[in-house]
Amino acid sequence: MTIGIVATMKIQEGKNAEFEAFFTELAKQVRANEPGNIAYQLTKSRKDPQEYKVLELYKDQEAVTVHGQTDYFKAAGPKFAGVLAGRPDVELLDGIG
Repeated sequence: MTIGIVATMKIQEGKNAEFEAFFTELAKQVRANEPGNIAYQLTKSRKDPQEYKVLELYKDQEAVTVHGQTDYFKAAGPKFAGVLAGRPDVELLDGIG
């Protein structure tokens, strides 16, 4: 079953460019190395310039697990900690059809 993830993140004022640069590099790694990843896209709110959503789609739960265990994903945590304004809100979704 396809698994979707929507991660909502608030970024500290003045840290947008730094966050976007970190995320762009992470996304390149995900797309290049995770065949179970279907989509991995950073989006920015039109209402709140400090709010971003990551739209993720995986072939199955195994692909989600693999993603979370990669060295580049683990290394991203400390980088993001310096720019986030709080804990991300992560929602897991089950694909239909």
